[in-house]
Amino acid sequence: MPQSPSTNAPAPSAGHSSRPYRRLFAHPGTRAFTLANLAARLPMGMFSVSAVVMIAGTRGSYALAGAVTATGLAATALVAPWTARLVDRYGQARVAVPATLCAALGSLALLLCVRYDAPAWTLFAAYAATATTPNTGGMSRARWAHLLKGDTEALHTANSFEQAADELCFMLGPVLAAFLCGTFFPEAGTLVGVVLLVTGVLAFAAQRSTEPPPWAPTAEAAGTSPFRAPGMPPLLAVCLAMGAVFGSTEVVTIAFADAQGHRTAAGAVLALQAAGSCAAGLLYGRLRLSGPAEYRYVWCIAAMTALLTLPLLAASLTGSLPLLCVALLFAGMATAPTMITNMALVQQRTPEGHLNEGMTLAVTALLGGIACGSATGGWLAEHLSPAAAYGVPVSAAAAALLIALATGAVDSARGRVNSG
Repeated sequence: MPQSPSTNAPAPSAGHSSRPYRRLFAHPGTRAFTLANLAARLPMGMFSVSAVVMIAGTRGSYALAGAVTATGLAATALVAPWTARLVDRYGQARVAVPATLCAALGSLALLLCVRYDAPAWTLFAAYAATATTPNTGGMSRARWAHLLKGDTEALHTANSFEQAADELCFMLGPVLAAFLCGTFFPEAGTLVGVVLLVTGVLAFAAQRSTEPPPWAPTAEAAGTSPFRAPGMPPLLAVCLAMGAVFGSTEVVTIAFADAQGHRTAAGAVLALQAAGSCAAGLLYGRLRLSGPAEYRYVWCIAAMTALLTLPLLAASLTGSLPLLCVALLFAGMATAPTMITNMALVQQRTPEGHLNEGMTLAVTALLGGIACGSATGGWLAEHLSPAAAYGVPVSAAAAALLIALATGAVDSARGRVNSG
């Protein structure tokens, strides 16, 4: 396991944290690769919504639309870690471009199959081909880790910015997809998403000066998997639980707004939660932190669990959509710090040369949790009530907290401090 960069970090200079984001983007080439990556990352919040609207609108079946997107999610969970391993081994530009083009062809094939009323099985095959989409957020984080190696405080700011960018893309992506599909034609969201993805990845890959060098592994290290690295399985288990928080909150909020007769407002409500998380992530990046990240990790998860009781109380006790909006805004503020700390720990515990693969495993766990949380939250919202279903994200967050405590995150951090 690689040594944590915190042990070799230089002392921060005067004014180091006064304007951390300006200092971050003072590095040559960082603005160019960040803008390109944002363009490539935005479609990640567009494709699933676009596919559901496109398929359900033309085939008249939400069940088929949900099954197709679930198949794509399952395929991504299988393929994404292998794609990330190739990125680490052969370089971002060499692997990401062909992988993106393959995924783009899958999306275009899905569009054509829907447009020309092809058999249902072709929809599943086409959407499964999109599983080669590279983890653009992970590649951006890998560039920051390469550029800021040894500067723990600057890397914390970069990770915070990347988490805020994730929230922004997943906040704007569904809104943009719904607007395009509803305003123009059902396939518009998928078509624009493909253009953004391909253009963004090509522009990102062209920024060679900031690209991490390919890793040439030894015979022993070549077979190393981040999944087996010490401390990684508990982090991935927490990611799975965190995904359940996200997936259940989204479905239950839509169901609650629909029950209140404000289904069209559900997107704005969820965007408000993402906005709270985005703002908290940017603020968290300005903080000068001390001590092991494991300590902060447990406290961040505990804060998230506590704040997630607010939507449950607002929905159960008042049934007011405006109060639920406020509750979700505050609940979202603990999400970004938790995910930022989680990704920092993933970077620390990932074996050398496997950074993209390690972060992609974390994203895959999140996607699996989202699928489970969506199914569980939807079932409870339908068979009990949307208000009662807000207990699912609280339970998932509590499970994440128990995992972090039971796997000895605090004890392991204390052991390293004492041994030092």
